Amino acid sequence: MDLTYFQTFREVAQLQSFTRAAEKLGYAQSSVTTQIQKLEKHYGVPLFERFGKGMRLTASGEALLKITAQMLELYEESQETIGRHRGGTLSIGTIDSLASYYLPPVIQQLRSGFPELAIRLQPGSEAQMISSVKEGELDLGLLLDNKPPDSSLRCMAMKEEPLLLITRPDHPLTQLAEVGLEQLRGSEWIMAEESCNYRNMLESVLRAHDIPYRVGFELGNPEAVKRCVMAGLGLALLPRMVAEEEVRRGELAVLPFAHPDIRLQVQLFYHPKKWISQAMRAFIQLLQAESPPAPESYSAARAARKL
Repeated sequence: MDLTYFQTFREVAQLQSFTRAAEKLGYAQSSVTTQIQKLEKHYGVPLFERFGKGMRLTASGEALLKITAQMLELYEESQETIGRHRGGTLSIGTIDSLASYYLPPVIQQLRSGFPELAIRLQPGSEAQMISSVKEGELDLGLLLDNKPPDSSLRCMAMKEEPLLLITRPDHPLTQLAEVGLEQLRGSEWIMAEESCNYRNMLESVLRAHDIPYRVGFELGNPEAVKRCVMAGLGLALLPRMVAEEEVRRGELAVLPFAHPDIRLQVQLFYHPKKWISQAMRAFIQLLQAESPPAPESYSAARAARKL
């Protein structure tokens, strides 16, 4: 049983209210209700009962509260003691592109300082990650977005990640000094899946300016997107980290295109009540220090972004 459930149980018992406990803990009320229901199912007894307009602990609930207080006190003591050690587990929710292209060097540095630390990367959708961070199932989440993903979480923008409009090096648009929306009229696109933030940004801009376009392929894997572009099947919009190696090798070309509504940042988020371990703090500091300069290959695209 997750220790978070016992922390929630203690708050509900002390405040005698699911609503006030949810407000104090920063959870949705439905989340608090679910956690208490799981505890009751686990022990096979009701822990609370209605009393007039209020609520109170049952006899079983009172017995569990005494044990819970002792258990959480020991847990808090362990945080102070064991927190100085360098083992444990760091659970990170993220998306495929960040897991594949952004996090490996950061994790390598973290491992050198915390050799006994177990690091668990859990790719998933934005909604899944936010829910898991709120429930305490993940220590933190990392996304590519243009805004904080959830106002109830503590969010930090790590850095801006440029988006590149890529094509084959022999595409006619590579001859232009600047590519605007009009030059993209009627283009065939290799798109990421529908839940992808930068795909949604691109399509919103194209629709807002009445720019017709065709989706030739819809792929969930960025490697597959790049392969289709290299085969000449269409244009694609990808984060720089995903395409930079192919651009350096001359297998892909970057078009000098930019739009103020198509921008992304690496967003880190965690629960405001989350205990920050030494490893988690070190991980955040490494991310904050990770700000590589733009390669010369992107000078044209960078100049276009300033227009």
